[in-house]
Amino acid sequence: MALVAVGALSLALTGCGGSGGSGDGKGSGSGGGSADPSAVSVQLPKLDGEKIQVAAVWTGSEQKNFTKVLTEFEKRTGATVTFVPAQDPIVNFLGTKIAGGSPPDVALLPQVGAVQQAVEKKWAKPVGAEAKAQLAENYDQGWQDLGAVDGEQYAVYFKAANKSLIWYNNAAFENAGASVPKTWPDFLATAETISASGVTPVSVGGADGWTLTDWFENIYLSQAGPEKYDQLAKHEIKWTDPSVKDALTTLGQLFGKPSLIAGGTDGALQTEFPASVTQTFTGGDQPKAAMVFEGDFVSVNIAETDSKIGTDAKVFPFPAVGADSPVVTGGDAAVALKDTKGAQALLTFLASVDAAKIWAGSGGFVSPNKSLDVAAYPNDVQRDIAKALIAAGDDFRFDMSDQMPQSFGGTPGKGEWKALQDFLKNPKDIAGVQQQLESAAAKAYKS
Repeated sequence: MALVAVGALSLALTGCGGSGGSGDGKGSGSGGGSADPSAVSVQLPKLDGEKIQVAAVWTGSEQKNFTKVLTEFEKRTGATVTFVPAQDPIVNFLGTKIAGGSPPDVALLPQVGAVQQAVEKKWAKPVGAEAKAQLAENYDQGWQDLGAVDGEQYAVYFKAANKSLIWYNNAAFENAGASVPKTWPDFLATAETISASGVTPVSVGGADGWTLTDWFENIYLSQAGPEKYDQLAKHEIKWTDPSVKDALTTLGQLFGKPSLIAGGTDGALQTEFPASVTQTFTGGDQPKAAMVFEGDFVSVNIAETDSKIGTDAKVFPFPAVGADSPVVTGGDAAVALKDTKGAQALLTFLASVDAAKIWAGSGGFVSPNKSLDVAAYPNDVQRDIAKALIAAGDDFRFDMSDQMPQSFGGTPGKGEWKALQDFLKNPKDIAGVQQQLESAAAKAYKS
């Protein structure tokens, strides 16, 4: 898979917030309740009396919106579906459930590495014929391949994410006379302009280590290029490689200036992701920060404020560090842990347009399902982000930390998450952080 041409994303995001859509990140009624029978795209079996458990780490709005999808599945099949809240790392959570003899029927795994682990541990069951048919009809090959191990399909990617976006408070930008940056030097200059206006420019959710991995990955992909990105993701090159030093040095140009970060270094390390968003879009033209970096799912948190997406809250692509802006994606994959009719039926439903349409209407969601009409999304910003993702076809790069062993790339307080939190605390110690990363990675890839 090659690096997607940034032109498509830049074009798609130009003029976000035009006419159409509710503009508030909330559903406008589409997807609520039972689907119109005439619009049903997939037939599901009758499962009267069958009980299905579905585990995921989603909480808050994400859990609420996913529950709408499960409710529709219940109405159409007669099954009873229970959502099981899981903790990160989900592989450890599932291991406990399986050891206790009570695994959920289906789990939503947020990392490619977690899917691979589930297969290696012989937990995951192959995807059935009906779900495969939906995948073949609705998904580009790249998304199918992400859910396959050794040529066998094990997962359905239900929820995707474009993780190369900077969201900004439009009023703060206008008051500062700031313009949307296209390159990393422009981004730093814009930050200084906003700072001079009396508003702290950047909000960083450093209490959640995964946000810091996303900062690093976008810079690394743009600066080092897709070939190096793939090599580092597979640990074919070490974290002590000069390309890692270059990326950390670049990131340190921001992290090394606490005055540019809301709350300074200490404040960022105590700020969880949701708060990093809401503090950017509350306070009118005097917010705690003017910009926040993260994926399309930021819109869910913006919807909890009074800001309107497309007018008060706008977005631009992650600035180019090298020749092109990066496009990093993420996603959550559904895997069957029990070989039952109900589990396979749910995978089939999640691979369909019908399921994707329900969550799309509620916002904070992008589907890799290319057959979904973008009219299902609630505003122009979400529609344009979705168009860019689908237009990329197979040309994208998946979140690097999500491709790695979960003990290194996906565990709070350990591995890459911990090392980058330490880097945020002390961005001058690049060599020390590189060695910390390499030691943790070497251990994880051997286990």
